[in-house]
Formats: sequence, C-alpha cells, structure tokens
Amino acid sequence: MVQRDCTLRAEVIAEEVGLSASAVQRRLRHMRQEKIITAEVAIVDSKAVGQEMTFIAGMEIERENYNALARLRQWVDGQENIQQVYYVTGSVDLVAVIVARDVAEYDELTAHIMRENPQIRRINTNVVLKPVKTGLYVPTGV
Repeated sequence: MVQRDCTLRAEVIAEEVGLSASAVQRRLRHMRQEKIITAEVAIVDSKAVGQEMTFIAGMEIERENYNALARLRQWVDGQENIQQVYYVTGSVDLVAVIVARDVAEYDELTAHIMRENPQIRRINTNVVLKPVKTGLYVPTGV
C-alpha cells in the first residue's frame, strides 16, 4: 500500500490490513531502517514540467575500459535528466531512461555525456512515442 501511496496514514493502512496503527508504524520504521524502503518521493508528470520527451539510450562502453562503470555511476548521479541507468547484457552495456524538453536538448545532453565520459563509444537512441506502463512498484508477495 505504501508503494502506491506513501502519504497514507498508519491508521488507514492498519484498518485495511487488520493491525493496530502502532504496529504499522513499527513495521514501516523497521523497513526504513533496514533499507527495504529506500525512498519516499512524489512522482511528477514530466510533461507538466516541460520535459515533453522520453528517450531510451543504449550505451556501449569500450571493452578494455570496464572501470569506466564506476566513474559513470558517480557522474550520472548529478544528471537530473537521466532518470535511470541499468548495466545490462546484450548488444549494449548500459541502458538509460532520459527525459528532455525536445530532441535538441537530448542531443545536447548526449554530446555532454560523450564529452564527459569518453569511454562511452556509442549511444543508440529509441524515442518513446507513448508510454504503455511506467512505475517502480515491486511485487512483495504480501
């Protein structure tokens, strides 16, 4: 329930799951301490704030330069347009989800990525035409 709405009050959750509000609060506190819950955020509609486009970028790293991954991980933390990055198997080494106002801004961003991270050999881009499903919900089996 908290994954879908982190503003739910413990009393509301307690009524739904059949526990006391204090038991719910204890469980939530434990999940935060154990880093089961890693963040509680507001999800903003990217179009409403001018980030009209989403791009899926597949990046290839030079094969002899795998220590670049640690440097890149640190660098992307400061790049707000880059929403997610995954180290993957297949034809590319990294897949990134990137938002931008338009293609021109995305082109500037990819030029910046390549300039700041010369170990990235190539970026293959897919433009998202229409999101089918987005989310970060993790099934818990509970």
